[in-house]
Amino acid sequence: MEKKITLPLTPELANTLRAGDRVLLTGTIYTSRDAGHKRMCEALARGESLPFDPMDATIYYVGPTPAKPGQVIGSAGPTTSGRMDAYAPTLLAVGARGMIGKGARLPEVVEAMKRHSGVYFGAVGGAGALLARCIKKSELIAYEDLGAEALRKLWVEDMPLVVIIDSEGRNLYEEGRAAYLANAKPERKTTV
Repeated sequence: MEKKITLPLTPELANTLRAGDRVLLTGTIYTSRDAGHKRMCEALARGESLPFDPMDATIYYVGPTPAKPGQVIGSAGPTTSGRMDAYAPTLLAVGARGMIGKGARLPEVVEAMKRHSGVYFGAVGGAGALLARCIKKSELIAYEDLGAEALRKLWVEDMPLVVIIDSEGRNLYEEGRAAYLANAKPERKTTV
């Protein structure tokens, strides 16, 4: 069963989610990849505000392709999240709470998620055209010179995701691997 989640991702809402939960996410999210994250963290280090309110925000690690005529956005598949690991703890510390991407996260990111009630959602890599169908509005808000890595505000409806790491630090990648190994049958040795 899928949980319907309406953003913003408050700490109370984040704390109800568990690793392995399937969700349909609706609301405003922001897009950014490593170049945009670097700029945001540099701005924060200079004492400047971000071009959006990070409080309870969810950031999708994506560099969408240009929209074809009649489309809101082009293909919008997730980027490997590890590229944002150097920046994620800083953004979580200023109020961002949700992250959408693919792949494993460093222990420092998981610890920051636990401190700030963060949630890491996994999107299916290779399904960018299908995920783009969930995006109903797209607005460029900053860093236009970064092209696909510009900061965008998106309105999504029923975006299918899985909670990979929850606010308690439970990690579906680790738990899934352990469960598989516990249930794996030992290989049979045959003698000839």
